[in-house]
Amino acid sequence: MKYDFIPDSVSSHTNVYDVLKERGFIEQTTDDEAIRELLEKEKIRFYIGFDPTADCLHVGHFMQVIIMMYMQKYGHTPVVLVGGGTGMVGDPSGRTDMRQMMTIDTIEHNCSSFKSLFDRFIDFDDEWKYEGNDGVYKPGKENKTPEPGKAVAVNNARWIRPLNYVEFIREVGRHFSVNNMLRAECFKQRMEKGLSFLEFNYMLMQSYDFMVMARDIGCQMQFGGNDQWSNILGGVELTRKMCDKQVYGMTFSLLTTSEGVKMGKTQKGALWLDAEKTPPYEFYQYWRNVADADVEKCLRMLTFLPMDEVKRLSSLRDQEINKAKEVLAYEVTKLVHGQEEAEKAQQAARAAFGGGDISSMPAVQMEKSKLEGDGMGVVSFIRELGLIPSNREGFMTIEQGGLKLDGKKVEDKKLMITTDMFKEGKLLVEKGKKKKVVVELV
Repeated sequence: MKYDFIPDSVSSHTNVYDVLKERGFIEQTTDDEAIRELLEKEKIRFYIGFDPTADCLHVGHFMQVIIMMYMQKYGHTPVVLVGGGTGMVGDPSGRTDMRQMMTIDTIEHNCSSFKSLFDRFIDFDDEWKYEGNDGVYKPGKENKTPEPGKAVAVNNARWIRPLNYVEFIREVGRHFSVNNMLRAECFKQRMEKGLSFLEFNYMLMQSYDFMVMARDIGCQMQFGGNDQWSNILGGVELTRKMCDKQVYGMTFSLLTTSEGVKMGKTQKGALWLDAEKTPPYEFYQYWRNVADADVEKCLRMLTFLPMDEVKRLSSLRDQEINKAKEVLAYEVTKLVHGQEEAEKAQQAARAAFGGGDISSMPAVQMEKSKLEGDGMGVVSFIRELGLIPSNREGFMTIEQGGLKLDGKKVEDKKLMITTDMFKEGKLLVEKGKKKKVVVELV
C-alpha cells in the first residue's frame, strides 16, 4: 500500500480532519463542523483537480498529493481529476498573465505523464472507469465500485470537450452572477492587466466539474490550494442548484516562504518531482538550503515525522538548525525519489560541504571542445552552468570573492577556463557557500 509511506505514529488523532489541522494544512472550509463530522462518521469520495500545464508535477502539486495520501491513509477515496478539458482554457487563479495555449496532443501527453507520477504515491484501482453517455447533461456512471482503499482517476475531457457552448451557458451559465464573479479573488488581480473572456469561463467549467463528480460518482468534497477558493465555492453552489446535493469544499495553505513567496522556484525554473528534470541531488540541496524561518512549516507539511519530532527539530537554533535542515532534505527526497537516492544525495552534500571526496557528487557534463584552445571566459562558464542569471551578477560575484574553482578563490574577472584546469576531467565550482557543482568533461 502506498499509504504505508505514512507511519501510524504520524498523529494520535483518528479523524483525518484533525490530522490535517494539526499539520497546518487547512486554510478555509465551507463548513468546519459539518466537514469534521462527515470525515469522522463516513468514508467519503473527494477530488482534487490537476490541469496538465506541463508533462511533470512540481513541488507545488506535491502538497495536494500529500493531502490525498493522508486521506487515503485514513480510509477515504481520492478521485484524481486530470484537466484534459479545463486545461484547454487555463486557470487564471494566482496568475498575472494568461497561460500559454496548448494543443490537444500536448494536453493528452501531459495527462498521461501526470498519471504515471501519481502512481508513485497513490494506490489506484486501474480497472475503475467513468462511463459517460450521449447526453452531456444526463448522468454518467462508474463501471464498478472502487476497491476498498484504492483511488480512482478521471479526465474531465470526457464531459468538457463535447459541450455545446450555447447549451452550456443556458444550462450552467444562468446560475452565475457576473457581479459576484468579478468580486472573486481569482479575477481581481487580473483586472488591471486584462482578463480574457476565455479565462472568464474557467470558473464555470471547474464548477461544472464538481457538479458532474457529485452527480455521477458521489464526490462529497473538493480540495484545492487556497487560490482555488472562488472556484470551489462556485462548484458547491452549482451542485446545490442543479442537483439539490450538499457538497463541501476545503482549501489548503500554499507552500510559501516566511516572506510569502511561493517555494519551489530555482534559477533553472520549477522544482520538479521527476529526476530527469530536477536531479535528486539538486532536489535535496533545495530543502537543505531553506531559510531557518521555513524549517518548521516544511517539516510539518512535507514530511511524515510525528509532530513531537517536528517541534523538537524546529526548536533548534543557530548552527544546530542545520541538523533539522538535513533531516528535512533527506525525508522529502526519500519520499519523492526513494531511500537510495536520498542517501546518495545526502552523502554527496556532506562531501561537498564538508571538504570530502568530490567523486561522490553528481557531475554536470560539458563538452571538452568548448574549453579547448583559448578556453571560455569564467563568467560565461558559470552562466552556462546556471549558477548566475546574468554576466553582471557573475562579475559582482567575483568582485565580492564569492567564486572558487577547486577551492581556490577566483580574483581575475577575465580568467579563461581551459581543459588543463580539470583534474582527471573534473572541476569543482563553488558560488557562495551554498552552490557547488562538479563539472565533468566529456
